[in-house]
Amino acid sequence: MENGTYFYLMLFENIGCIKYAFFTMGFIFYCAVICFNVLIILVIFMEKTLHQPMYILIACLSINSVYGTAGFFPRLLTDLLSDAHLISLEACILQSFVIYSYASFELTILMLMAIDRFVAISKPLHYNNIITTRFLTLLIFIAWLYPAIFVGIGALLTSRLTICGNKLFKVYCHNYEIVKLSCVNNTIHNIYGLILTITTIFIPLSFILYTYIRIIIICQRSTQKFRSKAYKTCIPHMVILLNFSVAIFLELTLSRFVKVELPITLTIVISLEFIVIPPILNPLVYGLNLPDISKKIRYLLKALK
Repeated sequence: MENGTYFYLMLFENIGCIKYAFFTMGFIFYCAVICFNVLIILVIFMEKTLHQPMYILIACLSINSVYGTAGFFPRLLTDLLSDAHLISLEACILQSFVIYSYASFELTILMLMAIDRFVAISKPLHYNNIITTRFLTLLIFIAWLYPAIFVGIGALLTSRLTICGNKLFKVYCHNYEIVKLSCVNNTIHNIYGLILTITTIFIPLSFILYTYIRIIIICQRSTQKFRSKAYKTCIPHMVILLNFSVAIFLELTLSRFVKVELPITLTIVISLEFIVIPPILNPLVYGLNLPDISKKIRYLLKALK
C-alpha cells in the first residue's frame, strides 16, 4: 500500500457535531448489550436447574454476542471521536475476522438449537440419552472450531494480498472491500469467498430450515397439547433465526452479489443490522419469553438490591 499499511474509513468523514450524539447512543446501546447478555450468562451458569442443553446454547448465543460486539463497538466509538479515522491493515483484518466469525458462530449455534429442539420433540423419551453433556460439549466445540477455521483461512489469504488503495466506504472492516483494493488478480480470493459463504452460511441455514420443517411435520401429526408446547419452545428460536437470516441475506446480497446504488444512511443501516440487532434481541427474547430464565433473572436482580 502506498501510504503505509493503513485504511481510511471514509464514512466517518464530514459528519460534524452529530458524531457526539452517535457516540452517546452507541455507548449506551453497547452498555445495554453487555449488561443484558452478561445477565443471561450469569443466570444460566449460576443456576443448576438451567444446566440443560437448551439453556446452555442460549448462554453460548450471549457469549457470542459479547464477542461480536467487542469487535465492533469499541472501534466504532473510537472512530466517532477521532479525527483521523485510520486503521492499520492488521487491525482491520482482525476486526473483519471477529465480525465474520461472530456471524458464522451465530448460525452454527442456531443450528445446534434446531437439532436440540428436533430431538426433544421427535424423541422425547430418549432425549437425555442422545443429548448428553459430553455430546453437547463436542457439538459446541465443533460449532466454534468449524467456522473459525474457514474464516481464519480467509483472513490469512487477505493478509497476503498486495493492497494499492486505502479507502474503505464502510464503518467497519469488510473483508470483501479489502480484497477489492488488491493490486493483483483476486480470483482465488473471490472463489474462496463463495466457498466460505456456502460453508458458513448456506449449509447451516439449509440444515436449520430442514430441521424446522421436520419439526412442523411432527407437530401437525400430534395432539393439540403437544403441538402447543412444542411451538412455545420453538418460536423464540424462530424469531431469532428469522431476524438474523434476513439481516445476513441483505448484507451479503448488497455487498457481494447485487450492485445497487442506495442512500448512504440506508446502506449503513442494512450493513450493521446483523451486528447490532441480534445481540440486543437475543437476551430480550429469551429473557422475556422463557419463564425459567425470566424467573431466575428476577431473583438475581432482587438479590443484588
